[in-house]
Amino acid sequence: MSRHLHQKLTIGILSDTHLSRLTTEFEERVARCFKGVSVVLHAGDLTTPSLLKAFGDREIHAVHGNMCSTASCQLLPRKKTITLGNFTIGLIHRVGNSYDFEDQLLDEFEQVDCIVYGHTHRPACFERYGILFINPGSFVATSRFGSPGTYAILEMASDTLRATIHEVPF
Repeated sequence: MSRHLHQKLTIGILSDTHLSRLTTEFEERVARCFKGVSVVLHAGDLTTPSLLKAFGDREIHAVHGNMCSTASCQLLPRKKTITLGNFTIGLIHRVGNSYDFEDQLLDEFEQVDCIVYGHTHRPACFERYGILFINPGSFVATSRFGSPGTYAILEMASDTLRATIHEVPF
């Protein structure tokens, strides 16, 4: 398959925001973390659809998670397949009820180049079976004294996908 992406596409990825309403602090963190990003993927547990307003006019793809409001579950799908540039991405929050479900993700999507998921609050970025797996971790700090929030940046250029995990600045 020929993959000629003529310009680099930068995608912001987050998950597990767990906020009950849109806040100024969330909007400021989104602005800092996703500056220069034209597409955003939210891998579930955004809790309320109002959080999507923080991304302005960017192209956004989101799925619901197990902690989402009824409105989010009605508005957003459980999983989604997206084509960006020359690549196909599977977007999902979780599979089943366990925290060790990465192997089950392959059963959810056919012929994808990348699978983005959430739920575990543990950032991960690895390749398996020729597929790039990305879990951005939790965008908000996991506890008052715990680890900081994390997110991922996915870069598409030509025939390559490259992802990096970043800490959310305070």
